[in-house]
Amino acid sequence: MFILQLLLVLLLVVGAVVGLALQARSQGMTDARRRSLAVAGTMANAPGVAQAMASNHPTALLRDSAEAARKGSGVDSVVVFDRRGLRLTHPDTTLIGKRIIGPAKLVREELAGKTISETFHASQGLSVVSAVPVLKPDGSVLGGVSVGVKVESVNSVMTQRLPLLLGSATGALALTTGGTALISRRVRRQTHGLGATEMTRMYEHHDAVLHSVREGVLVLAADGRLLLVNSEARALLGLAPDAEGRHIAELGLEPQLTELLVSGRSVTDEVYPCGNRLLAVNLRPTDRSGGPAGSVATLRDTTELQALSGRAAAARERLELLYDAGVRIGSTLELTETTEKLVEVAVPRFADIVTVELLDPVLQGEEPEPPYEVLHRTAMGGEGSEGGDTTAHPLFRPGERAVYRPTAPQSQALRTGHAVLQAAVSDQTAGDDQTAGGDATGLGAHAEHGPDHGVQSLITVPLRYRGVTLGLANFWRTRRSEPFEEEDLAIAGELSGRTAICVDNARRYAREHAMVTTLQRNLLPGSLPEQDATEVATRYLPAQGGTSGSWFDVIPLPGHRVALVVGKVAGQGLHAAATMGRLRIAVQNFSALDLPPDELLSLLDELVARLDLEQDTDPDGARITGATCLYAIYDSVRGLCTVARAGHPAPVLIGPDGTVHTPAVPVSPPLGLGGEPFEVAELPLAEGTRLVLYTNGLLDGHDGAPDTGLDPLRRALADSPDLGPEETCQTLLDTVRPARQSDDIALLVARTRVLDPKDVAEWEVPLDPAAVAPIRAAAAQQIRSWGLEEADFAAELIISELITNALRYGAPPVRLRLLRGRDLTFEVSDGSSTSPHLRRARATDEGGRGLFLVSQFAQRWGTRYTADGKVIWAEQALGGTAALDDGALGLALGLGDSLVDQGDPSAL
Repeated sequence: MFILQLLLVLLLVVGAVVGLALQARSQGMTDARRRSLAVAGTMANAPGVAQAMASNHPTALLRDSAEAARKGSGVDSVVVFDRRGLRLTHPDTTLIGKRIIGPAKLVREELAGKTISETFHASQGLSVVSAVPVLKPDGSVLGGVSVGVKVESVNSVMTQRLPLLLGSATGALALTTGGTALISRRVRRQTHGLGATEMTRMYEHHDAVLHSVREGVLVLAADGRLLLVNSEARALLGLAPDAEGRHIAELGLEPQLTELLVSGRSVTDEVYPCGNRLLAVNLRPTDRSGGPAGSVATLRDTTELQALSGRAAAARERLELLYDAGVRIGSTLELTETTEKLVEVAVPRFADIVTVELLDPVLQGEEPEPPYEVLHRTAMGGEGSEGGDTTAHPLFRPGERAVYRPTAPQSQALRTGHAVLQAAVSDQTAGDDQTAGGDATGLGAHAEHGPDHGVQSLITVPLRYRGVTLGLANFWRTRRSEPFEEEDLAIAGELSGRTAICVDNARRYAREHAMVTTLQRNLLPGSLPEQDATEVATRYLPAQGGTSGSWFDVIPLPGHRVALVVGKVAGQGLHAAATMGRLRIAVQNFSALDLPPDELLSLLDELVARLDLEQDTDPDGARITGATCLYAIYDSVRGLCTVARAGHPAPVLIGPDGTVHTPAVPVSPPLGLGGEPFEVAELPLAEGTRLVLYTNGLLDGHDGAPDTGLDPLRRALADSPDLGPEETCQTLLDTVRPARQSDDIALLVARTRVLDPKDVAEWEVPLDPAAVAPIRAAAAQQIRSWGLEEADFAAELIISELITNALRYGAPPVRLRLLRGRDLTFEVSDGSSTSPHLRRARATDEGGRGLFLVSQFAQRWGTRYTADGKVIWAEQALGGTAALDDGALGLALGLGDSLVDQGDPSAL
């Protein structure tokens, strides 16, 4: 109480001080506005001000008078400005000649010749500023005078008055506090230390507890008189309104209860009859802690306790059933497993036999539409099944078609979309219904066997979600259980509703997973291309939870080379699969440029960064940054593999002698991060070496440390040193793949080949047109020595055109190389980086037909750049040559030599 009074007085004193302070500040601001306006008016109308402002040196004429006016009036600034808003005077001379500042609207009014008086941030801070125009004799505006008084100057006046105010307030507070303390001390002495709040709260709590508890309370004096009774006890005992103050024996209670209450002994939960009730009585004396003599009794009605206990147990079982259903039914995204979970939950806790039937479109991942006809039984079970299995029943078989008559409860549930209760069906009724062509038991084709299994009650519920029926859930009870009641419909509906949601999720997932898997497999290579450099085997395994973005590719390159690629896009689902396809196509396109691995990864890195910039405009778009890739080019002529990787695991090599090691290939950041160049490693490989390229899904579940994470992979490869690529892939999947695969796996195993030196021929070509014929003849002789006489003519033409092109437009050194393999490859290298272009020559052109003939005779041709020039290559398919007519044949015979002396540099 004292604290409250003290706070009230303090609040009043503080309010008074604040009010006086605010009043003083308001008066100060009003005085500042009047004073600034008066000074500004006086200065603006002072004699000679207008003439000085119109002179050539207004600042020199007005500065001293403005400063004198400022000091004499006690204001903070006197500023004279012209009609353009430029200051002619100011206490701070550095601001003279600069524009006046302030809110745009007020500045416009000042320059327009209006008189203003406002508070705003001026050049000297927050100030009260008044401005009066200076007019010419003809009334036009010549400028103005602005006078400012800083707010802090006004506040300083108020600060000077604060000590007096605070002293007065302190004295009043001390006087009031002393008086309040004396009064509070006296009140506390009279109330035994309890304040008014504690006393009020004690009474309110006492009264609330006494009349709000669900137990009866009786307070008895030592002589047996009833001192206090609450509302609950009055109702339980049937007491009269004037019962308080009377002896307990006069209240007409049961003799045994009366004897107990007057005995004063302590009892706990003793049951006594009282009319048609059974009361549990607790009795305790009140004088144990120094209180007054007497006793207090509490009464509790236990008449309906047994019935309530039974109902509570049933309710608890149903809640547990629904909780288990919510946890278990939604634990899988597989259709059959989802329906089986419902059977496991419901048997035998809710029904003796349960079957779940889904419509045919649902099993195919589609959304069914009326009429709902074909049902397939996907889950069933029943207590008492053969072998004690509760997920099966002799009446039903998994996968069978469920057929019901039009009068069956299931058909009615499908038509109406509502649950149907068949409370009880006797044997006689079931037999009569079968004779009449009906199906009262809802067992369909098995109705005649229902009596043998004691089937007597059915609830059939359509599995519906978002207004679409997905199937049926049938719950049967046999004679060993109580028949279904109306309240069981709610439980069956809840179980079926949760199952319908999970079935629809599983259906959607199955459709999406099938779609994504199909897309993923269509985006991966359908078959491996033919090439001579390596023997390759690949595997792709989607993750158990979905399809991710792992991928691989084998790209034949000219010159008996091959590109081996493995990559991974983070994430799962449709986006990861589509992004994987985009990156694979990009790698194929970049590979057509015949770039080194580091340059190709740089282009791919820039592409990923650009694609992510496009995704920034889509709030739901997923980013590609973080994708990994390993790109390797193997040259079977030199037996050299060039590798670069962007955030991808390094390859594993198995030598011809069975040794396993992981080469030190520099690792660069994943794609899309940029900022660092990609590095390459050159790995000399002996013939028969196996390269293992993989994604990290192969090692998921193993120790991911750099040194130990590859141990299972190394051991599996070391244990099988003589396997081919196909057998190696299968062995790794059987031994290294994690038991529960959480990520998809892309695996590529390549066994190297080395081109026999006998199948390689090279010549140094002098930079002389006359050297074309001898080199061509030598090459033709080499081709015939390889037994390729049928390719001799076309080969000579191709060689002639390529050498002629290099001699005319290239730079030394010029070399010719022939490679024999699946195809016959011609390579002419020179020191120039100028690339030839195929064009169609006009009839009057003397040149421009060389590369056109090469493109007609060769299966493929192209250009690749090297560190010291370029290589123009062409591949000729063995086993046949293109046929030419007589005119083309004549042109071909003479064109090779004629191009040395004819045409212009643009001809080829």
